[in-house]
Amino acid sequence: MCDWIVSELGPEVPIHFSAFHPDYKMRDRSRTPVDTLRRARQIALNAGIHYPYTGNVHDMDGASTYCHGCGEMLLERDWYALGAYRIRNSQCEVCGTRCAGVFEERVGTWGRRRLPLVIQ
Repeated sequence: MCDWIVSELGPEVPIHFSAFHPDYKMRDRSRTPVDTLRRARQIALNAGIHYPYTGNVHDMDGASTYCHGCGEMLLERDWYALGAYRIRNSQCEVCGTRCAGVFEERVGTWGRRRLPLVIQ
């Protein structure tokens, strides 16, 4: 699948490997092991995908964005909290490699907190 994504869609297409959690009517199935997601992410990296991610598990390395030029962590994600932010003008601050996506000039103030929602 990863080889097909690279050849047909390109290496900049992000791919997310999300864990299954047993809930509601599927409580008889076990959750996806974190190691399975990490292995899938590594397969994607080896195939040449620039932005593979793990999801629905606590895996800061797998959730963060890295420069495909120099390997620097560009955008650190730890659940909903953002840490390191090394992207300027959609480029890696360290080596200048272009990072696919639309980015703000600085990290926002969103994160782990509840925000009020008004429905009218």
